[in-house]
Amino acid sequence: MNVIEVADPADERLADYVRLRDTNLRRSLEAKHGLFLAEGEKVVRRALRAGYQPRSLLLTRRRRRVLDDVLDTFQAPVYMVDDAVAEQLVGFHIHRGILASFHRKPLPTVPEVVASARRIVVLEDIVDHTNVGAIFRSAAGLGVDAAVLAPRCADPLYRRAVKVSMGAVFTLPYARLTDWASGLEDLRRSGFTLVALTPAADAVPLPEAVHRDGKYALLFGSEGDGLSSRWLDQADVRARIPMAVRDVDSLNVTAAAAIACYELMRSA
Repeated sequence: MNVIEVADPADERLADYVRLRDTNLRRSLEAKHGLFLAEGEKVVRRALRAGYQPRSLLLTRRRRRVLDDVLDTFQAPVYMVDDAVAEQLVGFHIHRGILASFHRKPLPTVPEVVASARRIVVLEDIVDHTNVGAIFRSAAGLGVDAAVLAPRCADPLYRRAVKVSMGAVFTLPYARLTDWASGLEDLRRSGFTLVALTPAADAVPLPEAVHRDGKYALLFGSEGDGLSSRWLDQADVRARIPMAVRDVDSLNVTAAAAIACYELMRSA
């Protein structure tokens, strides 16, 4: 293992890690170079186990030895910096002291991802990376087979989504719809019953909407407005999570997704 000490945060070799809180810059940089970042020891290890190829690793001195067991076979540069250099580079204090840049894999098509699936989640225009990461974590942890994303949905491999998911974005197969308008019909033709999650009073309770037999796709809408009227109209059934009477008529999308995924898999 060849550890390279770097003292200058402007060093071009560290360009993958620059200004991690600048969302617009990161989207452009990561799309241009086909990369994503993993933060923290556990997440980096999970990316490696999932077969992602590293571009480089950035370590602070206090975390110098934590990945020694895998670095002997690490086929990429390993850069070591002081905490101050790391903070100037990325724009905040790296509490975990470990960042890694990885090459992205080609994204599979929706038919490829759902071919052998029976229980999937479908996300429409959920634009907050934290929410996407949390939903992936719940779906993966509860045994959902795959995720399908609308075109405008946030990137599951954006650093914040990766971090919140604790690496679940590496293990839950996912694909992105190319056509928001007709994508649901393609899922229906693949045999899925489309279950739209909504707090509407006339929706059926979720336990009544999913059964042991059949294939189901749970549809979740954006953080503020929920599912679009178009997707609600295309669904086979509208389902709600029954709420207690305490002036709370709905849950945020991450809590709703966790409960709905549990119910979906309980019926599997």
